[in-house]
Amino acid sequence: MKKIVFFLYLFCSFTSYAQKVTEEVFSPKLNEKREITIGLPPSYLTNPNKKYPLLIVLDGDYLFDPFQGALNYGAYWDDLPEVILVGVNQNKNNERETDCTIDQSTGLPDEKGNQFFEFIGMELVAYMEKKYRIAPFKIIAGHDITAGFLNFYLYKEKPLFEAYISMSPELATAMEQNIPDRFNVLEQPIYYYQSTADGDVKKMQAQIKELDNALKTINKPTINYKFDEFKGASHYSLVLHSIPNALYQFFSVYQPISTAEFLEKIVVLPSGYVDYLINKYSVLEKSLNIKMPIRINDFKAIEAAILKNKAYTEFDKLADLAKKNYPKTMLSDYHMAMMYEKMGDNKKAAKAYQVAFQKDEIGDLTKDMMLDKADELKNQ
Repeated sequence: MKKIVFFLYLFCSFTSYAQKVTEEVFSPKLNEKREITIGLPPSYLTNPNKKYPLLIVLDGDYLFDPFQGALNYGAYWDDLPEVILVGVNQNKNNERETDCTIDQSTGLPDEKGNQFFEFIGMELVAYMEKKYRIAPFKIIAGHDITAGFLNFYLYKEKPLFEAYISMSPELATAMEQNIPDRFNVLEQPIYYYQSTADGDVKKMQAQIKELDNALKTINKPTINYKFDEFKGASHYSLVLHSIPNALYQFFSVYQPISTAEFLEKIVVLPSGYVDYLINKYSVLEKSLNIKMPIRINDFKAIEAAILKNKAYTEFDKLADLAKKNYPKTMLSDYHMAMMYEKMGDNKKAAKAYQVAFQKDEIGDLTKDMMLDKADELKNQ
């Protein structure tokens, strides 16, 4: 009975830890304790070598749960990567107002606003990097006053964050000009999302559209920019529209090969199907600093493209790629067997299927399937 209680305790502890925990951290910059909410991915404890992108959400007291819901849903379908989510709670003593104090003449953080800016940039990020496994890709998000405030991190010579989610931002003085100016000189890749709605605060909406018009003129491959203006939404409801749009925009290269991508981009190629797959994951690693094994379903998509276009010699390169990603499985030998079979060398194909039989099963590939294929070819 004691063992059952102990394992239940471990299970409950893991579940709550994987979902969210609240901590108080002392900030020397602010000279006070600040409450943060941390959401760790379900795989955090079971995958000790993996690092995760960091998403810091200002106004965490009301934005944390919508972000966590969107992330959990996207990760369930493997459309979004797992991330470490941190909500900075700002609902005590009107903290969001004082945290975002700005000198109206300079348009820069002032007094506590400057201290809060340094708390996020110099203390909170460092705290998370020291305590958790953080990948190099970092995102910051906010709504109205905090959305405007997060733009100050773009003013740094080397911005701390790679991605920014600015929902109905209350822009500081000259920010409509300063952000485009920064984008024009920044060399590092930046992901930037901002939104408004037809029911948004009119004064803020005018500034947001002015900034959008300026950003649309910037044509740089290093700037990934998206703007949404939602119809029938208010200053508050636009948040629930913005969050998934922003996340899916930032992580579009992460998503597995879809039917549309297969039909419109892959199967129409005259050759280079395996190169397409290699490049897809190379872009993911370079742009988002996410390194992961190639999905089995993506291997299957390239296999289908090779078969449809009768480019059987590409199975050799696909087999090499499978060996690098899944060395203990039958996937590589299966692809070699497919190549030999389609090119009419049944003897080599049967032998490759027999070798595959001795390896670990993967996806829908089974030992029975390999044995049946080998026997079938031997009898021909």
